Amino acid sequence: MAYDVDDAGGREQRGSGGRGSARGIRGLLTVPLAVVSAVAVTLGIAQPAEAAPQPVKRQPKAKATTPGAMRAAASPAGAVPEEVVVAEGDTVSGIAERFGLSTAEVLAHNGLGWSSMIFPGQRLALPGGRAAPAAPPARDAIAKHLVAEGDTMSGIAERYGVALDELLRVNGLGRQSLIFPGEAIVLPPDAADRPAPAPVAAAVPDEPAAPSPADTHVVVDGDTVWDIAARNDIEVAALIAANGLDANATIRPGQRLAIPRPVAVVTVASVSVVLTEEMRANAQLIVDVGRELGVPDSGIAVALAAAAQESGLRNVRHGDRDSQGLFQQRPSQGWGTVEEVLDPVRAARAFYGGPGNPNPGATTGLLDIPGWESMSLTEAAQSVQRSAHPDHYAKWEAQAKAWLAELG
Repeated sequence: MAYDVDDAGGREQRGSGGRGSARGIRGLLTVPLAVVSAVAVTLGIAQPAEAAPQPVKRQPKAKATTPGAMRAAASPAGAVPEEVVVAEGDTVSGIAERFGLSTAEVLAHNGLGWSSMIFPGQRLALPGGRAAPAAPPARDAIAKHLVAEGDTMSGIAERYGVALDELLRVNGLGRQSLIFPGEAIVLPPDAADRPAPAPVAAAVPDEPAAPSPADTHVVVDGDTVWDIAARNDIEVAALIAANGLDANATIRPGQRLAIPRPVAVVTVASVSVVLTEEMRANAQLIVDVGRELGVPDSGIAVALAAAAQESGLRNVRHGDRDSQGLFQQRPSQGWGTVEEVLDPVRAARAFYGGPGNPNPGATTGLLDIPGWESMSLTEAAQSVQRSAHPDHYAKWEAQAKAWLAELG
């Protein structure tokens, strides 16, 4: 006779009413899972697959989200280089993600804003990066040209009598790549034996600028040339020469003496860009609108430099906050609707301003700024654009003037 296990540990004869089965099942609940499974299969309560203990599902560990952990996950230790050369299709956010950096710190490390453009061939410094180990010197010398101020790839190709496309190819550059003063451009083998032309020296002012009214001293009783020179930390000879004093350095009360100051020499790295068809068309448009409005060459150069810095001479549909178009004009700041700021002709007119300003009373264009003609290109561009990085327009000055000479 068959028996079932009851909840008291005894045996009970099976009956037709199923009472014993129910009590047996309740008894199984107090038995370990593995035993229950085996008993259940034996008694026919469950099939083997159903009775098998189910594997425990483990939740995946959360990924580290700290900057350090992200950086370690993105690249092995010490793999962040000191700088990276921008390739076609690269973005700042993409480069930052590649090396486990935040977009904000890469922008800040390079003095860029959220609306700044980058170009193939441009070099971006990476925060926390290390210089790559120096490669062993090549067995055979490679002919190179050291980029000088104002150089362009087309100009270098012409000087050495090589095809521009070939020169770009051997250097891994495109027609819109940037080159910088001091950069070495590899010459094709057929140009190796040709002597490089002498570099063109940058213009240096022959004489220091005249001292401003603040650089003067009004002579009082008891003053001597030696005392005045000592108080202003200058040489006596320099003070005498600046004021054309006689051999005795005679001065009198009430006389105004100019205090010579050293002239600060600021070196600004220039960029050199080969215009694409799109960039050339937009640059020509800016020139044509300027000519139509009677803007002098200096003002058109300001507009070209501003558009180059803000959009790379492209009519882009994105930018910092709601900035868009050639000059990254913001609809929220009165420059027009989205459609209007994306109209390159209207955008150029708005930048120039003056009687042809399409936003009279709402925005200030270049011609609306008193004394803009006496400002530097950077100051004039910043007076219109009001950028968070006002010094960045300066690097486009030489290139903007070259474009203007080329485009008329």
